Amino acid sequence: MRRLAVHVRRAVRALVRILGRVARTGLQVVLALVILFEEWGWRPLAELLGRLARWRPWARVETAIARLPPYAALLVFVLPSALLLPLKFLALLLVARGQWLLAALLFAAAKVGATALVARLFMLTQPALMQMRWFAWGYDTLMPWKDALVERVRASTVWRLGRVIKERVRRALAGRLRPARRWLAEILGRRRLPPSP
Repeated sequence: MRRLAVHVRRAVRALVRILGRVARTGLQVVLALVILFEEWGWRPLAELLGRLARWRPWARVETAIARLPPYAALLVFVLPSALLLPLKFLALLLVARGQWLLAALLFAAAKVGATALVARLFMLTQPALMQMRWFAWGYDTLMPWKDALVERVRASTVWRLGRVIKERVRRALAGRLRPARRWLAEILGRRRLPPSP
């Protein structure tokens, strides 16, 4: 009986180790996707929305937002997420009615729009938000932890493999996109478009 108990314990430990590795790899994949979204979504979308500041009425709105006091800035920062919530519910309603494609498009558009708006608003309101002790404490506590986590994920096999795949896909698409870029250049009446990155 003791031998059976020893074998069962060893089997359970081995199973826990295997499940731990699987869970760790799964978590790395999820974190890599979040980091990828931040790099390819948060910053570029904020910069894209920032280009609207060239338009004077938009620039005035941004200036007014940047001058808000802390709690007004917090309200402006949180408001877009609350305003886009009905669109997400509408997407769920569309799913319930079997309109999967329309629901997916609506949800994706709401997510991209919200990400762009929240990212830009955070850039504008961060100085005011940091004046609130609790917000500054939360930010200063979470950001070093997040940065350490990002570095750990970037050192992982999953991230390195993803970078290799991304580079191969980019190279494969680069040659195939040249004719499309030439065609687009002809349509736009330009001689040459800048080279792709």
